[in-house]
Amino acid sequence: MPMNYSRKIVCLANSRKPSGRCVAGREVIENGYGGWIRPVSVRPSAEINLEERRYENGRDPQVLDLIGIPMIAPVPRVHQTENHMIDAEQYWIKEGSLAWADLPALVETPGVLWLNEDSTHHGTNDCVSQASAARLTSSLLLIKPQTLNVQVQTEGGVFGPAKKRVRADFRYNGTVYNFVVTDPVAELAFLARGEGVFPLDSAYLCVSLTEAYERDGRCHKLVAAIIREQAL
Repeated sequence: MPMNYSRKIVCLANSRKPSGRCVAGREVIENGYGGWIRPVSVRPSAEINLEERRYENGRDPQVLDLIGIPMIAPVPRVHQTENHMIDAEQYWIKEGSLAWADLPALVETPGVLWLNEDSTHHGTNDCVSQASAARLTSSLLLIKPQTLNVQVQTEGGVFGPAKKRVRADFRYNGTVYNFVVTDPVAELAFLARGEGVFPLDSAYLCVSLTEAYERDGRCHKLVAAIIREQAL
């Protein structure tokens, strides 16, 4: 039997997936903030579609919204221990917004971003093997990078069509990382600028570790949200 319940989260990502979105945030509890929650659907790739995630007024959730989400059951998948199956028959409820001054309380400070063992052709420390990921117990983090440059560049052309891609090249705890950005707001803002490198200051990053990609069998690290007080 389903065990229906609701969780209130601070939305820290509403990130692009091939057929929908990956929404994630920290649980709001009585005395602060709890663990991460990633609402997922019954689909094999777990994405949330527009109808499932929108509020009753038709609006799409935004980063820093406080959202009440009806759930059915926890459904952890390997290192993505944060997954909870949504009740797709009910609306999500916006219960307010997190003040910018309260965001630093949610920042995490791990020594490394999961494991630094492998890189893609264009990335740096941006993927891990399935075997390594299976030993991990989390897939979401909110961090404050020491430096951050957003890159817009054309990639592909050998194994597929060449397309412009947005990347975050940043330094965290002394280590350089370069991840693909799947934040649709950031993508729209930076793709409109054309190719180049754009420094950003005073930004926070929600980073995510995916399930294994079919094309290479590795789990990839992504920037699911670039969070900044000023518009990008």
